[in-house]
Amino acid sequence: MVAADACTAVTFSLSPGQHADGPCGRELMQTLPAPEGSVALIMDKAYEGDATRQLALELGFTPVVPPKSNRVNPWSYDEVLYRRRSWIARLFRRLSGLRRIFSRCDKLDVMFIAFIHFALIVEALRPTVAN
Repeated sequence: MVAADACTAVTFSLSPGQHADGPCGRELMQTLPAPEGSVALIMDKAYEGDATRQLALELGFTPVVPPKSNRVNPWSYDEVLYRRRSWIARLFRRLSGLRRIFSRCDKLDVMFIAFIHFALIVEALRPTVAN
């Protein structure tokens, strides 16, 4: 899933459970429109592979992902910006609160995807509470 903030998903794809995150994430990144200016792409450590980071750079994004601890040549990243990754985690938490999503009641992928679209629309329309 690619999300703009804690309430707005840009795009998502459904992948088999046995597939790795990296290749599926690269396929999803290629569907994104070209960014205007410098746009940070905040990613989880599952997407820290060289191929994924290189694709993000080729598409015009600035990858913000920490290197795994066993990297021989770790890179620097914006730690303050990386904290915004929790926005997407919050969106996932709210979506997984829906029984139909977390238990995968739908047998057909098309019905499951349709309900995720519905849940994302409801989430985007939910009023936000000002602090």
